[in-house]
Amino acid sequence: MEIKKLQAGIEAILFASGEGVTVARLSEALEADKQTIMRLIQQLSDRLDAEESALCIIKTDDEVQMCARSQYMPVIRRALEIKRNAPLSQAAMEVLAVVAYNQPVTKAFVEQVRGVDCAGVVNSLTAKGLLEEKGRLELPGRPLVYGTTSHFLRCFGLQSLSDLPPLPRQEGDPQPQEDDGFQDGQTDISDIE
Repeated sequence: MEIKKLQAGIEAILFASGEGVTVARLSEALEADKQTIMRLIQQLSDRLDAEESALCIIKTDDEVQMCARSQYMPVIRRALEIKRNAPLSQAAMEVLAVVAYNQPVTKAFVEQVRGVDCAGVVNSLTAKGLLEEKGRLELPGRPLVYGTTSHFLRCFGLQSLSDLPPLPRQEGDPQPQEDDGFQDGQTDISDIE
């Protein structure tokens, strides 16, 4: 397939999907290698930026999505009579922070950090697509572990979890150790099924 048709195909798929699409999926659908697809996605993104288009390309770890730029949301809401989403509660923001910085985690871990029951908040965030079940631990009771989603990354304007700001250090905190790459409370992903 020639380059112009590949570019048009990427644009059509991203526009029509309305949600994130993996590069692998685009590569498969357009029968082109991933490097070519990535290069064409970047060219599409650059073109939309240069044209000052109302549309933009958002990239997360493994997905790309075409969406409207945030400065156009007020007119889009008025035109489509979309109700503004209720902001997340303080408890929801705290749970998201605990999960984002420590994932994958169990509800019990989140409750231990926050000191209160979090089942309702975790379920609500899961229903909103900000958290998802990532598997189960090989421990008695086989507790579920949770992590953030690509929707979480898009909502908070992040490309990956490495874009999260560093946690503030408290006086008396030990210096970070460079041993296994896990913080206290984190679970090795190999323990998850």
